[in-house]
Amino acid sequence: MWNNKLRFVATLSALLITGFLITSLVSYYVANKSLSDEINQNTLPLTSDNIYSEIQRDLLRPIFISSLMANDTFVRDWTLAGEEDPDKIIRYLKEIQKRYSTITAFFVSDRTRNYYHSTGILKQVQESDPADQWYYRVRGLKTPYEVNFDRDTADRNKLIVFINYRVFDFDGNYIGATGVGLGAEDVKQLIEVYQKRYGRRIFFINREGEVSLHGSAFQGPTNLHERSGLAAHATRILTSPSVTLSYEQNCDTVHLNSRLVPEFDWYLLVEQTESAAESRILNTLIINLLICAGITGLVLVLANLTIGGYQKRLEHMATIDKLTGATNRQAFEVIFDYMAKSAKRRTSNTAAILIDIDLFKQVNDTYGHLAGDAVLQEVANRIRQQIRETDALCRWGGEEFFLLLADCDLQQATQIAENIRQAMKSRLIHYQRNEINITVSQGVAELLPDEELLHFFGRVDEAMYQAKAAGRDRVTPAVQTD
Repeated sequence: MWNNKLRFVATLSALLITGFLITSLVSYYVANKSLSDEINQNTLPLTSDNIYSEIQRDLLRPIFISSLMANDTFVRDWTLAGEEDPDKIIRYLKEIQKRYSTITAFFVSDRTRNYYHSTGILKQVQESDPADQWYYRVRGLKTPYEVNFDRDTADRNKLIVFINYRVFDFDGNYIGATGVGLGAEDVKQLIEVYQKRYGRRIFFINREGEVSLHGSAFQGPTNLHERSGLAAHATRILTSPSVTLSYEQNCDTVHLNSRLVPEFDWYLLVEQTESAAESRILNTLIINLLICAGITGLVLVLANLTIGGYQKRLEHMATIDKLTGATNRQAFEVIFDYMAKSAKRRTSNTAAILIDIDLFKQVNDTYGHLAGDAVLQEVANRIRQQIRETDALCRWGGEEFFLLLADCDLQQATQIAENIRQAMKSRLIHYQRNEINITVSQGVAELLPDEELLHFFGRVDEAMYQAKAAGRDRVTPAVQTD
């Protein structure tokens, strides 16, 4: 089997190497014979595609961050709760700014018009203030967000690329705007990196033809309609999603590829002079050969990763209780650690319920172990019907289930436990021709600050045994002690 795997990988690698060599060499010779066509039809569009992909990786990251902020339940819950304790949202924004290395992070409430910033409440936006017009523009947007160049509210000397994202409550009502900002100089630095990497001139223009961003090597007018050689093509570029053309500038032929970047509503323009193209074609050949070597090596890595993937699947199967589909005890500590840290970070509550099936041994003794398995499956299903997808259900022992509830206090957890108790008691479990009546005893506790798992479980376990001692079929909250 191992030899077959090696032969397969070797054959695939040989095919890849042969294919890359043929493609690269043919492209090189054809490009030398028809340089202009090769630039316009292949190399320049390909470079544009690569740059666009890197833009998505480097510049669309703040859009993703802003989207996470706009859909964060903490932001919405805090706003809907009346914006009490502004320090909470300020700490949240400060953490966003620190974690994602943004220049700024903000939230503007539509109810109070407060401009919350990572440094505090900066102001109340006003429709009469020209500096606040961005908010009222965002308020009326038909799209989820906009990308905007503006001065930083916290420091008017800084030019920032803002991602302004609309925030809605859980019923779809607009409640404010949030987002992050990148320094314009940082974005320009990305352009410098692209230009150095690809040896092309790169810049962005807006819908009016104004140059929005460019590198240090950019010279001449900043409007497309005023640039020598390009003015005649400005209308075509600004009305087409993608254009490839050539024009004369300073006795040299310049090849240009443009494409609309819909996320920013800008056009990406990539230019290459024909005099530099010959060396670029040779460099492209070398790069293609290096890519060939890299992909061939990647195939070998992927073969090993595939085997590793199967191993991970086996490990995953080892963490799930096969009978009930609940998480087993082996994986519980990892889940508890994650949920406890998440609750501490978000200053939210975490609660737990220990569920024990009453007189389960009698079920096995009376109806058989297969009936007991059917009861365990049905109990697990009924528990899932009463909880959220974010909650963690673990089969703790033979007839015990442990339930971790995120963003849930003791009172809410007690009500969930009562719902589970009613769900068990209200319907009989049918197994073959038998009808089995099931009740459960439950202990409930809320996680204390910095409480260890063993201590936490001990309190829940004690509460559950109190429910048993009190007559079963009941819910007992644990005493909240240190």
